[in-house]
Amino acid sequence: MPTDIVLLIPAAGESSRMAPRDKLLELVDGVPLLRRQVLMALQSRCDVLVTLPPNRPERRAALAGITDQRLHVQEVPEAAEGIAASIRTGAAWAESRRATGVMVVLADMPDLEVSDLKIMLQAFDFKNIYRATNSDGTAGHPVIFPAGLFPALKRLNGDQGARALLRSEPVMQITLPDAHATTDLDTPEAWAAWRAGRR
Repeated sequence: MPTDIVLLIPAAGESSRMAPRDKLLELVDGVPLLRRQVLMALQSRCDVLVTLPPNRPERRAALAGITDQRLHVQEVPEAAEGIAASIRTGAAWAESRRATGVMVVLADMPDLEVSDLKIMLQAFDFKNIYRATNSDGTAGHPVIFPAGLFPALKRLNGDQGARALLRSEPVMQITLPDAHATTDLDTPEAWAAWRAGRR
């Protein structure tokens, strides 16, 4: 499995629909979601960058004690702009490391498993965008971008992420189990429903 692909976990968002709670600190199997995602990502054996906002020290605290040298944490001063700020940061970091690709792993998707990440990594051809889908074909995340698109990723702005690139570039789809690619939890109601479904 290639280890020169790096992983980006954008965790600099406002989590506004969860207020006053922070979705990335919700407990999954007794562990804050952000910490769970980071530990899972590190099992891929790739280097992992987590982007954090300047005003959420609790998120940084959730990562305390993780000593893996592949974990890198970077504060994003312009985090309020939206996810593009994290993607720009991640692309610049990946480029500086001469990575062959960057996989964007959203921080609020608790159904993702390390096996899903490995499926994506093994499929990646280093030329095209690879995007995960549900078992029914619905597109979701993670998404791997090849190094050739790092300059375009560094030009993104706003809260639309890389949607324009996903529309304009060839995208290879990789099927993940069940709803692993699309279960993202942004509201208290979504969390309640997800937890009820796990019982």
